Amino acid sequence: MRVLLVEDDETLRETLRQALQRQGYEVTEAATGVEGAYYLNEGGFDVALLDRMLPELDGLTILRRARKKGVATPVLLLTAMDRVGDRVEGLDAGADDYLAKPFATEELLARVRALGRRPAPVELSEVLTFGDLSLDKNAALLHGPKGECHLSKTETRLLSLFLQNGGQPLGRGALFNRVWGPQGEVEEGNLDNYIHLVRRRLSIVGSSLSIRTLWGVGYALEEPTC
Repeated sequence: MRVLLVEDDETLRETLRQALQRQGYEVTEAATGVEGAYYLNEGGFDVALLDRMLPELDGLTILRRARKKGVATPVLLLTAMDRVGDRVEGLDAGADDYLAKPFATEELLARVRALGRRPAPVELSEVLTFGDLSLDKNAALLHGPKGECHLSKTETRLLSLFLQNGGQPLGRGALFNRVWGPQGEVEEGNLDNYIHLVRRRLSIVGSSLSIRTLWGVGYALEEPTC
């Protein structure tokens, strides 16, 4: 089972990581709200442990935004705020469970097991469109005037950004951060390689759109000029 652990307290995060790994769970860690939001929105986790008070972006904001995007990962909210109103606010934001600090590690593990036993929700299709293209993100399937083709996970993330920002310049730094994550260890040329692959995909499906290189800035997905 894959667990996302978002906690800024290094000592607590290390303790929980070790406890989860001893139970055989695969753990992905994040220490800031921005990192946590990135991983949660990427999906692929069976359970997420999300601290409420985080640097850069708080847990409730992360959770609300993720739920609006259709992210259905079960979330256990961890917080030192234990008033009834605080618990209600967390559950209303989309948390599946709520655990107040300090807590016993055994209780946290029991709650993780309970969330992990819940049946997986039905994942609804999310389709992005721009110009003559449409992309089913969940199926990683690109549709154009001359047909369709499947994309890799990385190609899907990259093209999704272009479709969501059609016509707008996207800087290289922003693309690296959104596609590979804040701590992604990738070479500079990887972005150019994937831009080349996505351009080929556009050609395969017969799209009139093009990804233009903006020297010194980044790239932009553009419709043909008249």
